[in-house]
Amino acid sequence: MRDGAADMGADLVVVKLGGTTIGDQESTLEEVAALSRGRRMLIVHGGGRRLTDWLERLGLETRFHEGLRVTDDESLEVAAAVLGGLVNAELVAELRRLGADAVGLTGVDGGLLSGDRQPGLGLVASVSEVRTALIDALLEQGFLPVIAPLALDSEGVMCNVNADDAAAGLARGLSARLVLLTDTDGVRDASGRPLADLDARDAERLIREGVIHGGMVPKVRSALAVVRSAVAEVIIADGRQPAALTRALEDPTFGTRVFLRDERSSRAK
Repeated sequence: MRDGAADMGADLVVVKLGGTTIGDQESTLEEVAALSRGRRMLIVHGGGRRLTDWLERLGLETRFHEGLRVTDDESLEVAAAVLGGLVNAELVAELRRLGADAVGLTGVDGGLLSGDRQPGLGLVASVSEVRTALIDALLEQGFLPVIAPLALDSEGVMCNVNADDAAAGLARGLSARLVLLTDTDGVRDASGRPLADLDARDAERLIREGVIHGGMVPKVRSALAVVRSAVAEVIIADGRQPAALTRALEDPTFGTRVFLRDERSSRAK
């Protein structure tokens, strides 16, 4: 996954934010800005609701398949404008206002993210390669990278990327902890109770049974891809809660921690 840059180490945190309005994320952005002054991190943002709104304004259809957005030529143009332009610039501007030295990028910049097309989704790629030199350089200089989920496919064509997949790819490539902030209190079991931890076998079973469904499926699959690559931990947590990021990093009762089975067994001993 890496391109030969120096290993940034396990203290790096990749945080995936949603792409709703700045007002909806004000407390989270304040926390990110504060933590970034003492901790190395990078941000990957979504923007699905904003993208859907703009597609509707332009009279373009929104379609999903297994929780992932189907993207054709026209919707890719809108995605690049909304995700790589509007949402990214808003987040960078607000984080800088809050004191973070944020810099905006897309996964296309510097060939940062690349991967293969996902069958049946059109211009959508799944991240398989991360060119980390640019991120390493920015982190070394104390910047907070804020990355929009776009990537290049194997032929160099720009594609949309699910933001959870983009965040997972970066976590794998940088050997970083991953925090997926969402609008639910973690992954839930069949009775609707939040799970404190989740291993790969149980996750696949819950997906097959339809307990994990909709947009939570790509989140969990992204988390599993990270822990299977030897990164120790992924946390899926409710970004609407006070101090959500700090609690996700420090409080084992907050959100769902995704592990491989042997790692969870070791924790229980």
